[in-house]
Amino acid sequence: MSDVPLIQDLLSVSPCEYAEALPREQYIDPAIHQLWTPMPRIAGPAFTVKCGKGDHLSLHAAIYRAKPGDVLVVEADHDFASTGGNVCAVAKQRGVVAMIIDGLVRDIGEIRGIQFPVYARGVIPVPAAKDKIYPFNQPIQCGGVTVYAGDYIVADEDGIAVIPQAQLIQVYTAGKSRTDKDAAMDLAQWEKQHSQKIEAKLQALGFNE
Repeated sequence: MSDVPLIQDLLSVSPCEYAEALPREQYIDPAIHQLWTPMPRIAGPAFTVKCGKGDHLSLHAAIYRAKPGDVLVVEADHDFASTGGNVCAVAKQRGVVAMIIDGLVRDIGEIRGIQFPVYARGVIPVPAAKDKIYPFNQPIQCGGVTVYAGDYIVADEDGIAVIPQAQLIQVYTAGKSRTDKDAAMDLAQWEKQHSQKIEAKLQALGFNE
């Protein structure tokens, strides 16, 4: 495949299948997870945001600067809420697809009510301050992954894949190939090839039980 995949193409492949070509280092810490369910799979380019210690001004400003279709990926404080119901509602109105936050949020009932996808470490009622600002779209750390502006995020209940922009076609092609291969087999066919593969591995290891 030579054409850049569209967002609907990326959404057709699970983060599980992207693991065909994407190493563990490109998957965000599973402690950063969906905060309500069932949440739809999301995909889009990363708009990166860094918040200061005890502060969330950068995230609150970012919702007015991100483009429709962007995913806000946020390096945040782990002790205070970085966003809440109204901020998420405005983000959704402005076309932001989701937030991936290495930190905490509040107003989860409101966020769930508007069906805005948020991945974070958890919930706390106490908000951060608004005193510090950092440049947008700089490399950040989110859940152990260095995320660059324009990297592609694909996330669902299985986890969060960060696909480097330069590797998008390669990673999508490998994931789509695996998706199509699995879809072409029923369970009996899958079991047959799986059993053969496992037994061959055991034989190679000299395991005869």
